[in-house]
Amino acid sequence: MTRPRPLRADAERSVRAILEAAEQVLARDPAASMEQIAEAAGVARATVHRRFATRQALLDAMATDVVRQLDTLIDEGRPETAPPMVALHRITAGVLRLKLAWPFAMASSMDPTSPMADGQRRIADRCEDLMRRARDHGLLAPTADLTWTRQVYYALLGEAAHATTEHDPDALATLVLDTLLHGLGPKSE
Repeated sequence: MTRPRPLRADAERSVRAILEAAEQVLARDPAASMEQIAEAAGVARATVHRRFATRQALLDAMATDVVRQLDTLIDEGRPETAPPMVALHRITAGVLRLKLAWPFAMASSMDPTSPMADGQRRIADRCEDLMRRARDHGLLAPTADLTWTRQVYYALLGEAAHATTEHDPDALATLVLDTLLHGLGPKSE
């Protein structure tokens, strides 16, 4: 199997501009046309079609890119080696930054029928591994169901990104983790 040739620097910049413009345009209007995306990217419509033969190819590229970004930020959070609370905060803040910057692509990459479903399963497995480390270090109850914990964590991430007036990812990460680890009941002194 041959690998595709890497893009020239100018082609890479135009692809990045198209992906970023597509995110902005589609986040406002999911039915926006390829022409509207090209205009927002500052490139000709033919350039968009040369890079992405179909609208679905563009959407798939956006999902692929956001999953790649997720993988990178998880790696940077060092979930296997950093203290679990440190890794949780770093990764949570990174995910929230990504959710705030790429809401359309993040939502489409979570679709179980997306070509990125395997990437999402890998990310979910890594999340559960980190939750297991958190449980082993006493941050979660010893009987905590890790799949349920991950699902609650994902829900909190979604709410933090979409249903709040706070836009600082670090403050939102603190809120998400405090809610996940301590709930909403009164704090014991």
